[in-house]
Amino acid sequence: MQKALLTHKHIALLLMLFLMFASVIGQEQKKDTIALIKENREQAENAMFKQDFETAILSLNEANKLALNSNDALLKSDIRYRIAELHYYLQNFQKASEEIDKSITLIEALEDDTNKEIEIAKAYTLKGLILIKTRDYVNSETYLKDAYKKFIQLNDEAGQSHVILGLGLLELQKKNYKSAINYFDATIPLLQANKFTYEEAEAHLRKAEAFLNLNSGNQSTNLNKAKASLSKALTIIDTNSFSKLKADSYKVTSYIALKENNYQKSEENLDLYEAKSEELYKIYMDAVSKGVDAESSIGDLNEIIATQKDDLDKKQKSIKFTQMTTGLSIALIVILSLLTLSLYKNNNLRAKANDLLKDKNTELQLAKEKAEKASLAKAQFLSTITHELRTPLYAVTGLTHLLLEENPKEHQKEHLNSLKFSGEYLLSLINNILDLNKLEANKVELEQTTFSLQKRINDVLVALKKSADDKKNKLQLEFDETIPDKLVGDPLKLSQVLINLIGNSLKFTQNGEVTVRVQSMEQKKNKVQLHFEIEDNGVGISRKKQKSIFETFSQGSLQINRKFGGTGLGLSIVKNLLELMNSKINLESQLGKGSKFWFNLTLSVSEEYQENDNPRNIIYDVDYVALENKSVLVVEDNKINQMITKKILEKNHMKCMVADNGMDAIKIFQENKFDVILMDIHMPGISGIEATQKIRDFDKQIPIIALTAVTVDENLDDFYRAGFNDIIPKPFKTEEFFEKIYRSIENKKLPVDS
Repeated sequence: MQKALLTHKHIALLLMLFLMFASVIGQEQKKDTIALIKENREQAENAMFKQDFETAILSLNEANKLALNSNDALLKSDIRYRIAELHYYLQNFQKASEEIDKSITLIEALEDDTNKEIEIAKAYTLKGLILIKTRDYVNSETYLKDAYKKFIQLNDEAGQSHVILGLGLLELQKKNYKSAINYFDATIPLLQANKFTYEEAEAHLRKAEAFLNLNSGNQSTNLNKAKASLSKALTIIDTNSFSKLKADSYKVTSYIALKENNYQKSEENLDLYEAKSEELYKIYMDAVSKGVDAESSIGDLNEIIATQKDDLDKKQKSIKFTQMTTGLSIALIVILSLLTLSLYKNNNLRAKANDLLKDKNTELQLAKEKAEKASLAKAQFLSTITHELRTPLYAVTGLTHLLLEENPKEHQKEHLNSLKFSGEYLLSLINNILDLNKLEANKVELEQTTFSLQKRINDVLVALKKSADDKKNKLQLEFDETIPDKLVGDPLKLSQVLINLIGNSLKFTQNGEVTVRVQSMEQKKNKVQLHFEIEDNGVGISRKKQKSIFETFSQGSLQINRKFGGTGLGLSIVKNLLELMNSKINLESQLGKGSKFWFNLTLSVSEEYQENDNPRNIIYDVDYVALENKSVLVVEDNKINQMITKKILEKNHMKCMVADNGMDAIKIFQENKFDVILMDIHMPGISGIEATQKIRDFDKQIPIIALTAVTVDENLDDFYRAGFNDIIPKPFKTEEFFEKIYRSIENKKLPVDS
């Protein structure tokens, strides 16, 4: 019996010693955990410097898992910041945004001290850079300026240099090139002083890009400054092997060569840029994929287990010393059981999660491939069907024009005008479909030019006056005279929005009024917020239909579609264009009483006035007498189109020869002298692009204009690189046709290639 009592006492003593030893081990493990986090962080930094992105992302993921069980919020936020920074470099901007938001949340929860202010300023800077890439320019500017204020208060020059670089990149994306150059000039000395070589190289490279796009000043001087900045950037890039910046430098070199009319060098560097970018994209995606595979929920589970253990420890301390043997034995058994059960469940969860992730990744990859194929097929279909529709449409509009020019009888003129209207309507429908396709594919970019808003709106109202008169509608404008006359924005896209909205109101109003209102809501420094309203007293829209009226191909009802016609594309285009301009379309309507569409838009106030008096060549300045007796070579395989183009030219007393294909065009050109060549693109044998390149081999001066039914918006660089001076899409307006021919002949003295 005595031996048994001694045995129990010994067991209790051993358990107490075990728990004391476990407590000491736990403290040492906490110290070891922090050391491991810092070790993984250093490994990630070294891997980033060597551009070993897979090692970097795996090391940071491991550091993040360990940090989950740490009470050091500053260390946790630092790891999240570094993960965001790595994903920003890997162009995985969604993940970068998620991680920097987590980092900012952790930092803002800290007590106020100097370290907190520095870390939050760094995080705001990175958040601003990420928002530039996701095109959220307004919030990007807010974060960058908040970061700059904090760095000024902290007297941190190194931090200021990064923010100023970010502001330069923001202005470059907003196409404010002069402002961007000023920021780059300000940050380069700071970056040099702080030995930020990568950022310094990027500043020089983006400065070269800004000079290439700068429209003001002497263009030759701008080109020389761009070349000088590129040279400085390449010196740093090649010394340090900055692969991403090296890829971007090929693109800048290509644009410089294009400005110098060195098409071969431009194409070579553009190919290098695309090849290098594709190579880097694969490297980045492999790294991101490795990181995704390594992530799991283990960190969160460990945190839960640790919390449970702390709760149990607190309860154990409250147990009386006399009950310690029994209590500790039970607690130890419970803890071991919980750990065993948790580990077992955790292993099962991880196995299932990994299997599920693999299946989902496979499904997502297949879905992505299907979506890409569908998108490509859609683009190819639209390109093909557009060409097929425009070619016969050119014959319809061209022949109608010729017949109207031949003094038809009054009853014939009425039919011809109807035919002309139908052709123009069909062309408008084709253009609407293409515009919507480009908007949905995010291939439309905003321009930033100076314009007069009142003049632009008046031009729109003049263009729609006939539609108003046809419906016996009164079209009136209420314009706030306090609005500055000189604004900066995209006047063409704003005109497109207004034309669609006003045209829609006119279409659904008969013997009524359509009122356009523009009011100034707020003006601060160089920004003005405007309120636009288009109100009519037409048929109105039901509450049910108001929810879907801005969807593609949507109309008020089947009866409205039959009565008023149309495709339902106009309002969808308006919605997409306004979202592109950081605005939103709103609607108030009541059946039988009319509708009111309104939106708010913020525009910059310009310091200089550069209104284009000839937007989209609406007013054409052509010296038709100067075009008489000019010799034209028309290269066209379609016999009807040959006849139409030739008759239009000869009616203006111009001489015309026709070639059926590219090879004949080259032969005829070598045997005759011409003032201008009109070149079709799709032809049997060699294409119009190939024919133009061959003609350019022995004549750099002759103006060559692409007269084509293909969609050229996304391939302009290809046309100009091939040697075309200008492009006339078919079907065309006759005034635009002669205006471009006249302008090309007048500019003949300018060489195509140096």
